[in-house]
Amino acid sequence: MEYPLHKIKETISHIEDYKLPQQAYLILKSAIRELILSPGSMFLEREITAFLEMSRTPVREAFVRLETEGLIRLVPRKGFVVEPIRPEDLQEIYSVIVALDGIAAEAATEHATYKDIQKLQHMIDEQLEALDHEDLERWSKLDDLFHRRILKLASNQRLSNTYETFDDQCHRARLYTIHQRPLPTQSIQEHKAIVACMIANNEQAAKYVMQEHRNRSHIEILNVLRKEK
Repeated sequence: MEYPLHKIKETISHIEDYKLPQQAYLILKSAIRELILSPGSMFLEREITAFLEMSRTPVREAFVRLETEGLIRLVPRKGFVVEPIRPEDLQEIYSVIVALDGIAAEAATEHATYKDIQKLQHMIDEQLEALDHEDLERWSKLDDLFHRRILKLASNQRLSNTYETFDDQCHRARLYTIHQRPLPTQSIQEHKAIVACMIANNEQAAKYVMQEHRNRSHIEILNVLRKEK
């Protein structure tokens, strides 16, 4: 098997502390999320078990869990197909994510400290640097970290858990379309505007700007996917 799953394994902190089904799940989920296992591609069960050096039982447990999350479709007696990125599915997911992101920005504005604001501003500086070097993959990772930081500042575990349910699909779509969309200079300006609202301690403004930011970026992604389809 030529897919670099070993690179994914190396990025998961303390993976050896998990039981085998959880290890298989985390590795495969990360590989699907980062497009190492590409949308629409099919993989045999024996390929996965051989590469992970695991028996069929923990790998099958991982398969079932990933299918429940909508990331793969099991093929009886063969393996699995990585689910394609469908615009119609994303349209529904985005309507939920926009609402959750707005709630997160509102709550984060209430809880953020001066150091938290500085950290967000530093993330924006790193995004600008990534764009200067035309490193869109790095920019995408930093963009994800920026939004996850705001989600963490919201201090709402139920909000975070709900967000995680949909985030893998959104992340896949962002990576899949990143080279077909305009350079994300506008996203960075919108990130600056979100932080400015947080500095001003204007919770409603932070919520509004965040939701407008997400709506615009989602429209860009959907337009690319629909055109491709």
